[in-house]
Amino acid sequence: MTLVSAYGVTSMVAPLRRVLVRRPTSTGDFAGAGWRQPDVAALDAQHDAFCALLAGLGCEVVRAPAIAGLVDACYMYDSAFVTGAGAMVLRAAKPVRQAEAAHAERALIDAGVPITLRLSGTACADGGDLLWLDERTLVAGRGYRTNAEAHRQLAAHLAGEGVTLERVDLPHDQGPAHVLHTMSFISPLADDLALVFEPLLPVPLVEQLDERGIRRLAIDADEYATMACNVLAVRPGVVVVVDGNPRTQRALETAGCEVHAYDGSEISLKGDGGPTCLTRPLHRA
Repeated sequence: MTLVSAYGVTSMVAPLRRVLVRRPTSTGDFAGAGWRQPDVAALDAQHDAFCALLAGLGCEVVRAPAIAGLVDACYMYDSAFVTGAGAMVLRAAKPVRQAEAAHAERALIDAGVPITLRLSGTACADGGDLLWLDERTLVAGRGYRTNAEAHRQLAAHLAGEGVTLERVDLPHDQGPAHVLHTMSFISPLADDLALVFEPLLPVPLVEQLDERGIRRLAIDADEYATMACNVLAVRPGVVVVVDGNPRTQRALETAGCEVHAYDGSEISLKGDGGPTCLTRPLHRA
């Protein structure tokens, strides 16, 4: 019998009890997926070390196997999104990622998480465009990876869970070939604190943060490209970051955060997927 504690997420910062990850593949068209060619021998080692870090911080780490040829599939955050009721299976706009959804659904079911929604028709969305502001409010970015039809389907479904979808429009930035998610420029750190890259922060999202009394800790522009703003909170004020952004790390520590850095030179920086991207939180409480 599935235990309720196997799943349930309505926060970005509540203690991370259970998390789903996927081992990276060493085969596939990395360049075609937008990666800089990684040292494939190091991918597994860095992923193992990342998983060990999460386990050491008190998370139950559920590991799904690598999928040959799907190099982005290790970025588990994007293909599905877990709410309080179960998992919503998404559909990627990026063609080389569209096969990931079926694999994500299988891994979620194997982990005891029920599927409550599958996006259909023309709807496209990535998990990286979705984040909880509070347990009743889910922000959804509208950009090149998440479209209006996905917003319509998600909003209708979430209303049944008592959750409101708040749309924020994303800038063109570097265009449709570039990865820009809502979580490219914001990472919640605690109930009253978020790390942000202010030049890309949509005004409605700034207003939502201010209304809730959520302070903004801004990163430097020259650390944005090295994923300084991609931070995973494992509980309020305890965060996991990719190594190599010393100014951001000092700012986090000055703000009172306990910071745990991992070597993501291959698993994160080469594929533009930080610690949040590498995880699919299953249960936070």
